[in-house]
Amino acid sequence: MSRIRTAALMKMKREGVKITALTAYDASFAKLIAEAGVDVMLVGDSLGMVLQGHDSTLPVTVADVAYHTRCVRAGAPEAFVIADMPFMSYPDVASACEHAAELMRAGANMVKLEGETWLVPIVEALTRQGIPVCAHLGLLPQSVNVIGGYKIQGREEAAADQMIAHAKALEAAGAQLLVVECIPATLGARVSASLTIPVIGIGAGNQTDGQILVMHDMLGLNADYLPKFTKNFLQGSDSLDAAIRAYVAEVRSGEFPGPEHTFN
Repeated sequence: MSRIRTAALMKMKREGVKITALTAYDASFAKLIAEAGVDVMLVGDSLGMVLQGHDSTLPVTVADVAYHTRCVRAGAPEAFVIADMPFMSYPDVASACEHAAELMRAGANMVKLEGETWLVPIVEALTRQGIPVCAHLGLLPQSVNVIGGYKIQGREEAAADQMIAHAKALEAAGAQLLVVECIPATLGARVSASLTIPVIGIGAGNQTDGQILVMHDMLGLNADYLPKFTKNFLQGSDSLDAAIRAYVAEVRSGEFPGPEHTFN
């Protein structure tokens, strides 16, 4: 797999080539995901739920994410790896810089932070220090106790306009990528069209610049619950490799996500 940089992701957006992304947590799956042609891997704080068995991402620590980032980097030396900044690891600029540096030293190419315009000085500081930032808007799992659960965001016109304003502010602060989660497909399209940086969706329709899923969801490993916005790609595939390649192909073609995976 040739090494992808942020410039390559920007080029994909300009040329209308959909970006593919999956979460990864260990060396074996990272190698498999890289060989299947996925563009970006996220060492997500979702590991708290899919690996550690918690009911939210909140118990995950910086040390946890750093450990799994090292594992992913070992399995996929050339991959573009984003590491999540976990709950309360960036309450201020100093903490954010310290913890982001730890994740970059562990092998990340970029760090991801959840939040709106209050993040602007933190994004600016990280960018000044040479740490690329992926912002995250829409449903923010780290704020689940504030927003009152895992709810669709941006359905009202005022909320949608505000989200676009937040996205533009984060881009201006230096964010080089944006993840939008659980928003109406029309808003996903608007956010993508409003920014020059790539916008990666999860439950945001197929008009964003790319898609990301939790690996365990797209392989149907959580038998108890499959979110509306995901699909079991292992069903009908004869191997893990075939399932991941099917995901890549359907994202590239725009087939996934379909109407059945989309919020209106």
